[in-house]
Amino acid sequence: MLNDIFSPVRAAWEGLQERLFFLPPFPDELDSLALFSMLLVVGLLVGEWLRARLGWPKVIGYVLAGTLFGPSVLGWISIEALAQIRPMADAALGLLMLEIGRGLDLRWLSHNRGLLRATLSEITPSFTAIFLFAWGVVGLMPAWAAAAAAVTMASAPAVVLLIVEESSAQGQVTEWIMLHTALSAAASFVVFAVVVGVVHAEYSDDWLNAVVHPLWVLVGALMIAWLMALLALLVAALLPKRSLAQVFILVATALLAVGTARMLAVPVFLTLFLMGAILSFSDQERTLSYTNLPEGHWLLAIILFVVVGASLPWQDFTWLIGLQAIGLLIVRAVAKVAALAWAGGGLAAPKRMLVGIGIQPLSATAVFMAYEIAGLYPEIGRSSLSLPFLRRPSWSLPARLSAVSPWGA
Repeated sequence: MLNDIFSPVRAAWEGLQERLFFLPPFPDELDSLALFSMLLVVGLLVGEWLRARLGWPKVIGYVLAGTLFGPSVLGWISIEALAQIRPMADAALGLLMLEIGRGLDLRWLSHNRGLLRATLSEITPSFTAIFLFAWGVVGLMPAWAAAAAAVTMASAPAVVLLIVEESSAQGQVTEWIMLHTALSAAASFVVFAVVVGVVHAEYSDDWLNAVVHPLWVLVGALMIAWLMALLALLVAALLPKRSLAQVFILVATALLAVGTARMLAVPVFLTLFLMGAILSFSDQERTLSYTNLPEGHWLLAIILFVVVGASLPWQDFTWLIGLQAIGLLIVRAVAKVAALAWAGGGLAAPKRMLVGIGIQPLSATAVFMAYEIAGLYPEIGRSSLSLPFLRRPSWSLPARLSAVSPWGA
């Protein structure tokens, strides 16, 4: 369609080239950065329109814009262009996960055993229910059912953070929602690393992969996070508190962590989450405790969720896949609400029910986690690993994306 629209322009351009020799060849396609910038503008406008007219969260508009212009619908953003802009999504999600990790007060949590028990009692039924549905109803093999459960068990800390900020929500329920999503994300990352080993044990000829890869993921992420947090604190201690220079150091070290994790094939989302938690725990002098990313969350969200929307494989939608996806989400929702209703933890039952509703958003990292696991074994073919995001008949898209960023956002 675009070729038909631009064919007269191409002919006129080529005619000018005969006299104006300095003109470059007519571009066959728009520059990926220009396309991505246009996509961000459209995403922002759609998000603002949905918020103003329908009261929907802006995040939905960002995802819809990415879906519309991505490979699944109009195809203006190709798979190759999506792979090129993937590092931007890595950095966006990484910085958001850094803020989520910094919001965890590990010392306070160590004295609040009720909240930890409540979180554990919510995580375990969620994983179990999703695993049983994927294995018993959908018919996945146990390894892939476990992978689907690990990918989808967590709530969306980035989405919850943005919605809380957008609605200016405050209070005990909001605090519990934030803490539950952060802790469930941390648990999901650990389970995800273990499941990677399970998948290796199922499909790899060398058992060493099943043992070393999860350790590489967890230990690698922890080492990078610790080193970058230490570097950030050492440099920031030399600068005035709450200064722009400290903000710069925080962002620069976070981006350094993103780049290092990408080079070493370590999950960016896990690395930056751990970096944030380590910063929160180690910053006893309050060097960076009051240094935040000023109004930066929404810019990061637009980048992240536009890429997420463009990555969803809607072109392979079938009614069976849709029903399976709805079934999985219902099972997941019931497990979370029921678990929290019976969890206790020092919060009244009606408020626990509200917390269970508040932690329903599915994590954006789930899309990337599903792609990364599938990218390890693209030859397996048809799989329902990405069941809540629509199942693909083959994993060519994840494989091509993972070739650029093996452990992206």
